Amino acid sequence: MAKMTALSISNITFSDNLWKKRQQLIRESVIPYQWDTLNDNVPGVEPSHTLENFRIAAGLSNATYYGMVFQDSDLYKWLETVGYSLSMHRTEELEKKADEAIDLVAAAQEESGYIHTYHQCVRPDKKWTNLRDDHELYCAGHLMEAAVAYFDATGKTVLLNVACRFADLISDLFGPGENQMKGYPGHPEIELALLKLYKATDNIKYLNSSKFFIGERGNEPHYFEWEAAKRSDNKGTPPSYCQSHLPIREQSSIEGHAVRAVYLYTAVAELAAETGDPELVEASERVWRNMTDKRMYVTGGIGSSHYHESFSFDYDLPSDRAYTETCASVGLVFWADRMLKLTEDASYADVMERTIYNGLLSGMSLDGTKYFYVNPLEVWPEAVKTRNDLSDTELERQGWFVCACCPPNIARFISSFGDYVYAWKEDRKELQVNLYAAGDAVFSTDTENIRVRQTTEYPWGEHVSFTIDSDKGGVELTLALRVPGWCRNPELKVNGKTVDLEDVTENGYAKVHRYWQKADDVTLFLPMEVEWIRADTRVRENIGKTALQRGPMVYCLEEHDNGSELQEILVSDESPCDVTFEEGDLGGVNVITGRGYRETLHGDALYTTRRPHREPVTFKAVPYFSWANRTPGEMRVWLREAKDD
Repeated sequence: MAKMTALSISNITFSDNLWKKRQQLIRESVIPYQWDTLNDNVPGVEPSHTLENFRIAAGLSNATYYGMVFQDSDLYKWLETVGYSLSMHRTEELEKKADEAIDLVAAAQEESGYIHTYHQCVRPDKKWTNLRDDHELYCAGHLMEAAVAYFDATGKTVLLNVACRFADLISDLFGPGENQMKGYPGHPEIELALLKLYKATDNIKYLNSSKFFIGERGNEPHYFEWEAAKRSDNKGTPPSYCQSHLPIREQSSIEGHAVRAVYLYTAVAELAAETGDPELVEASERVWRNMTDKRMYVTGGIGSSHYHESFSFDYDLPSDRAYTETCASVGLVFWADRMLKLTEDASYADVMERTIYNGLLSGMSLDGTKYFYVNPLEVWPEAVKTRNDLSDTELERQGWFVCACCPPNIARFISSFGDYVYAWKEDRKELQVNLYAAGDAVFSTDTENIRVRQTTEYPWGEHVSFTIDSDKGGVELTLALRVPGWCRNPELKVNGKTVDLEDVTENGYAKVHRYWQKADDVTLFLPMEVEWIRADTRVRENIGKTALQRGPMVYCLEEHDNGSELQEILVSDESPCDVTFEEGDLGGVNVITGRGYRETLHGDALYTTRRPHREPVTFKAVPYFSWANRTPGEMRVWLREAKDD
């Protein structure tokens, strides 16, 4: 049976206020900025040394290795971003720069196929002795993803050959055979990458290696315990940290390091789709429900604990101590997309959209040169500067990090955004629209070339229109439009005639089948009321609080607009709000203004029997993703709620 497949990003162009600008920003500013950073040519930011490490491994430099054990992955993610960018805009200068980097990677690869500059430069006698911590397989995975993206964009095979040689070595070393290692990566990533490499090369070894790594994780005897004992390591990292506490098929809750978890389950969902394994589907769905029902922030951020960058327990979602790493949001989108293609259930697209527009986009500044690693939902500057349990929280985005996984990760996602918008199912001639953004998509079926034009001001505007055309003058297909879960009263019209959504909606998609001609027009109206969101009362910190949401966007209050002491502001759902579009210093966003109160109780005594003083105020809320692009200061998503007297 045919699968849902994404339309190629090389045939998708955006013309909207948000995604066109951001992809252009990645191409013109972020890629050059990150290249300079990887070469240590940006003054005043944390040095990377990544390219220099490859030169050392290739015997081209006598410098000393610098950086984390996974430093190689920063270059690989940059190359993957370049691959996506070249798929849409082929530029000779950028391609030449990438080819030079690829030649350096190839020069650093050993004859055996091994490449991991940390071990090559620092611990050449300790290869494959600490799979739990040393990230050899993790970096190999990012190499494979970069190689596939660059090959798809350019047709060039140098990096693909490097990746395949390393994958061949790994396939020989690891597996169920008598003379093979029974290990798996401490940081999942290679599982998904091997599946991508399998699809690009049709080499069954890579599919089997991915199956092995996923199936072996968590089995007894526990590999990481055996490995640690062999090297006399008493570190004692709990197995749940890297999702090896149970075999995948037995897991029922999302545990451990958040990025590792979502990377792993992305691969599990992809493997389930590839093999039709029902146990993997069931495990993915169980763990997904636990995460979205009990352990995910309203912004789509995940991983509430600074300790081990991890999930903690059900309903533990503090706002000021939220870790919610940018990479975790990127990984969550990957997983949501695979679950969507596996089940064709729009609820996965709802989570994908929530995460993209809030917890993910917040990770990069509007100019593309600064980044958040941690994405809290509340910031009190004095606490951030003073408390050691908030030491990872920043008031402003940073130019780079010692652990710089997030900057290239968000860049590769934005460049590949088109992958998540449309999917096509050939056997039933169905075009699924998962996300809304103005632009054109062109794709080929078995019989014809089809062009789809999407016209909208989404996520700010409420109308989305489509026209469909074919090189044969018309085409028969089903157009499946996602009806977002946040929308209460959607309307659908075809050529001005209202369609009964109850009759045509299946799994969250409004499906219209007809012979489409260029003159046909489809309009989906998605009313975006200002919503007052409340949390389950088991989320203790949010009792008596509300968050503002309009459409897919979660909003926050910043000190820049509302003054300090934001905890004193109360809002009420009985007070009307106004929504206006502001070009301004946030690059063009909808802002929400409304009437509330400022409640104060100031005096010489810390505690008193007096009642607080309350006076009316006007508040202004901005999209959460845009916070910290102006004057640094306080920020809050969850606001105290009060009913009017």
